[in-house]
Amino acid sequence: MKLKLQSLWRRAGKLEKAFLGALLLYLILLAVWPASGLETFVAFVTYVLGGWVALRLLRIGVRKATWRLRYRLIAAYVFIAVLPILLILTLVGLGGYMLATQVAVYLVRSELDRRVASLESAVEVLGAPGDDSPDGILARTAVAYEKRFPGIAFVVQEKGKVRRWPENAAISAPEHLPLNSGGLAELDGRYYAWHYAGTDGGKYLVIAPLSRRYLSGMMPGIGDVYFLQRDFVASSDASGEVKPKTRTPSMSSKAVPGYPQNFHFTPAGGDAPHAALPPPVNRFDLPVQWGSFTRAVDWAHPDHTEPALLVVRARLSSILAAILTQGGDMSGGALLITFYVLTVAFLIVGIAGLAIGISMSRSITGAVHSLYAGTQRVMSGDFSHLIPVSGRDQLAELSSSFNSMTQNLERLLVVAKEKERMETEIEIARGVQDQLYPKAPPSFEGLQVLGVCHPARTVSGDYYDYQLVDGKLAIAIGDVAGKGISAALLMATIQAAMRMELRASADLAASMNGLRFSTARMVSELNQQLYATTSPEKYATFFFAIYDQATGVITYTNAGHLQPVLIRDGAPIRLDVNGTIVGAFPFSKYEESKLKLQSGDLLVCYTDGISEPENEYGEMFGEERLIELVAKNASRDDAAIIDSVMEAVRQWTGVPELSDDMTLLLARKR
Repeated sequence: MKLKLQSLWRRAGKLEKAFLGALLLYLILLAVWPASGLETFVAFVTYVLGGWVALRLLRIGVRKATWRLRYRLIAAYVFIAVLPILLILTLVGLGGYMLATQVAVYLVRSELDRRVASLESAVEVLGAPGDDSPDGILARTAVAYEKRFPGIAFVVQEKGKVRRWPENAAISAPEHLPLNSGGLAELDGRYYAWHYAGTDGGKYLVIAPLSRRYLSGMMPGIGDVYFLQRDFVASSDASGEVKPKTRTPSMSSKAVPGYPQNFHFTPAGGDAPHAALPPPVNRFDLPVQWGSFTRAVDWAHPDHTEPALLVVRARLSSILAAILTQGGDMSGGALLITFYVLTVAFLIVGIAGLAIGISMSRSITGAVHSLYAGTQRVMSGDFSHLIPVSGRDQLAELSSSFNSMTQNLERLLVVAKEKERMETEIEIARGVQDQLYPKAPPSFEGLQVLGVCHPARTVSGDYYDYQLVDGKLAIAIGDVAGKGISAALLMATIQAAMRMELRASADLAASMNGLRFSTARMVSELNQQLYATTSPEKYATFFFAIYDQATGVITYTNAGHLQPVLIRDGAPIRLDVNGTIVGAFPFSKYEESKLKLQSGDLLVCYTDGISEPENEYGEMFGEERLIELVAKNASRDDAAIIDSVMEAVRQWTGVPELSDDMTLLLARKR
């Protein structure tokens, strides 16, 4: 556990460490110095840092939770489809709820307004002249309106006489009540509908109580309807005694001294519910409740009005039934059935869409998971693993491409291993070839020799050699057709054959006193041997020379090789060509030439890798540039001359890689 905490502390950032430090300091201050300014400041800093850390942890959690494509798709579906649908459904639900409540309130208010307006006709009947007596008119009108307005009361003032119905009605028109007016009134915590009219013959007042029973019965079956009033509650005074509730004061009245304006809403008059909510027809048949404000006259002060809140509690089914008037209108039932059918159809479409979305998501995530598993197998070195391919879509093409890629990688891996093996073998061949070239210039008194070969590839098809034989110096340079391993093998064959010929010729000259070395005979023997032991397309150009220190004469045979150049006193002398290439024709004849060297003469032998490289314009380096460069640097030592030539050729081509093997051999007469 200790190691785990130490690991968590090392992984925590500066922000997390600052939060933990602030939290620890806050706990210490809370215990030692609570309710201080420093404790409040540290608490504020701790809350800020804690919120910041929580946001970072939430971001990390979300990133880890959505690492898998399946979870990321689910999150995308939630934000793209589910969340908008939920918002739309919430909006539709709120809109439907508001519409239902407004419709319910509208229905109740419309009916209430109609009934309040009907009181005007009652007043008009009382004030209209007739054959019957005033008492008879009052009684007949009261009986007629009693059925529609239970508890209705009439007050008639005619000719200084006041008549009431019922006779014990304790109701009268307050002062300053305007004539020919009507509406709602609040009296002693209850609400009434009234109308007051006056003519030349008298004044007529009709007033009917709007109890909870009456309001709920205006539209049977819709629900519970009532007015809300405010009950002011007195708080305890300084002595701790709680004063009782008081009746709602009017909006125009002043606050009662000593009673704060604390209140809660209760049904007007304290009426109990008369009409219970209809039973729900299904689980979605929810109750709705809304209110509507109207103006009511304060009966004690008729020149003031106050807002009255009319509340309607109903169910969606009762409101819909009231709108569609089921049982009395066939179109309403058909409309409801159409609504149900469309709802079921939308539900089916939604379920089908959900199933299709899940299926498509599984196909996408399944393909991606297969690709991920395949890449893991490839990373572990298993290129033979193939992922399943299903369908003909882009994901299937991607899976097929992945399988093709792994198969190609497997083949390329085999090729790479084979190439690596070949490179290893070529490195071995290069090491062997390096051993074939002369290790150091021969220690020869009369002629100084130095040769260098720069292969274009790992191994070279160019050949140069020099050997001391019976006091004479043999010099050879050749260029095998082709490059690479085959050319290097032929080069090794030429070297071995040439050295065997030299040794055989030396033995023959020793046994036959006075027999000289013949370069033409040795090159002819080499040609016959190469033709007999190699394929027809294998051949080489070859220059072979023997320098005799006693006479200072160099004898040479040039078998199709580039003409060596002798630099004497700054002027070039080109050597002869004495025959064709070796290894191509068995009947080839070769001759030999002789040249007496003078002190300071410089013999330059080279291959086509020196003279034939081209620049970016396709122009070859050429023998003339080579001769000019060597003549210019003839006074320098041989190694410096070779370096300058090699560097000039590289700069001429302008590319880092050689196009052909470059070999240069210098022989200087001391």
